[in-house]
Amino acid sequence: MKAFVLRSYGSPLRLTDVDRPVPGDGEVLVRVRATSVQPYDWHFMRGEPYVARLMPGGPGLLTPPFGILGADVAGEVEAVGAGVTEFGPGDEVYAMPKQGGFAQYVCVPESELARKPANLSFEEAAAVPMAANTALIALRDQGRVQPGQKVLVNGASGGVGTFAVQLAKAFGARVTGVCSARNVDMVWSIGADEVIDYTKEDFTRNGQRYDLLVDIAGSRPASACRRVLARKGILVLVGGPAGRWLQPVGHVVAALAAAPFVSQRTVLADVVRCTENKRNLATLTELIEAGAVHPVIDRSYPFEELPAAVRYQEAGHVPGKVVIAV
Repeated sequence: MKAFVLRSYGSPLRLTDVDRPVPGDGEVLVRVRATSVQPYDWHFMRGEPYVARLMPGGPGLLTPPFGILGADVAGEVEAVGAGVTEFGPGDEVYAMPKQGGFAQYVCVPESELARKPANLSFEEAAAVPMAANTALIALRDQGRVQPGQKVLVNGASGGVGTFAVQLAKAFGARVTGVCSARNVDMVWSIGADEVIDYTKEDFTRNGQRYDLLVDIAGSRPASACRRVLARKGILVLVGGPAGRWLQPVGHVVAALAAAPFVSQRTVLADVVRCTENKRNLATLTELIEAGAVHPVIDRSYPFEELPAAVRYQEAGHVPGKVVIAV
């Protein structure tokens, strides 16, 4: 099969012939029809920030932990391993395997695989797993969002942000999205009740108060974000500014370190260590099929142009998701 292989940090992805994987016990072999690219991928490609190489679940110290990246997969079941009972050849599925999606085939544990939303194409479905799962964890699990609450999403136009706006609305919240001027209309279109153009207004100084702030962009210090939270509000950290040595780890660590000394709760939405991917994808499927949530796709690339898609994503400020047809 064909796969894009990463040999070392900073090296280009190479389209290579590799052996097709064989599903083991409890595994499902998926013929990948689409995948997506996201910051998670290029952080691993660069091995950055360097401090993350010392952390469990981060890039390896000297060499990449994965030869084939790609954390979003949508496709068809090709074969199943011993003990698999839920899926069979031909089933349309999607998953967040954390690695292996930049290939024509990937093995995924049955325990992490879900049926693809019937109303989405493979490319649309590939935009969902990591970004939407992150937004779901941020709002439902860590943010404990409730109907009628006021929610602010900082970074509302990106992959996670577009899902966060829609999910918050689906959960009955009143949502304010923060984005750049060129994405204001798009954020309005996905259901935001208010949109703040950060080039014209600092959301931390507008006098508003929110019950929940989902901070994806990390563009303001946590201390400034807490200024707009209600006394018992919750600040959910998702990301932060990219950097070679420390960021966004430094931004997150600094915010969490101050958490015990303030009245508001500060938490991290950690999708990488989530053990409920299958359940979360099932929840997302229900919301998508009900019409409450839909992926926003900026660009689609053919498989052969995957490195170009990664470069485009890495340049930043992508509205929605970048997907790859395999």
